[in-house]
Amino acid sequence: MTFSRAIKIAPSILSADFANFGAEIRAIEAQGADWVHVDVMDNHFVPNLTFGPALCRAIRPHIKTVMDVHLMISPVDAFITAYAEAGADVITAHLEAGPHIHRTLQAIRGTGKKAGLAINPGTGIDAVAHLLDLTDLVCVMTVNPGFGGQKFISSQLDKICALRAMIGDRPIHIEIDGGVTIETAPLVTAAGADILVAGSAVFAGGSAENPAPYGTNIAALRRAAQTAAT
Repeated sequence: MTFSRAIKIAPSILSADFANFGAEIRAIEAQGADWVHVDVMDNHFVPNLTFGPALCRAIRPHIKTVMDVHLMISPVDAFITAYAEAGADVITAHLEAGPHIHRTLQAIRGTGKKAGLAINPGTGIDAVAHLLDLTDLVCVMTVNPGFGGQKFISSQLDKICALRAMIGDRPIHIEIDGGVTIETAPLVTAAGADILVAGSAVFAGGSAENPAPYGTNIAALRRAAQTAAT
């Protein structure tokens, strides 16, 4: 993975057809997706239950871009190797998921994968400053984690701006997860984000058999984001 701050659209397969993941992934990539985002939830750290390592291993052959695995689980360390071996390119853990996030990031890097750090809407960024040397990506949650389709929390824009200033010229992505639409995309890119996770905003109106709406949606998000990208 070559680092670039160019805008990237990362559809969340949480909004895809669960019975047809392979075809859905091939469709979104053919229609312009840059990354494929996999939301892993444990019904403990967040109030939902989704995908395990076996699912990631099963869909990996269908992903030709980047498998971006977001672990909304606690404890997290015991599962890092399993998701790495399942084919994740980026593994993101939550600052709030355990007492030793520095160790968690070390463990992700130790598998040879890119390390992401996610922060919830109620979490400030002071602690992030001490973790940037182990971080390839910071994921700012702009909804409370656990469910798709929530409304964007606009107070997070100031956090994104502050984070972008903190990162400076270091090769660290800022990813936005939650409530990304053509209305909010320019707001987050103006604040400094470069990776936009989108679920319903990508998958609305389309299917693996009728993928053209996916391309239309991805292109619209990209255009909206690029109008304000810094």
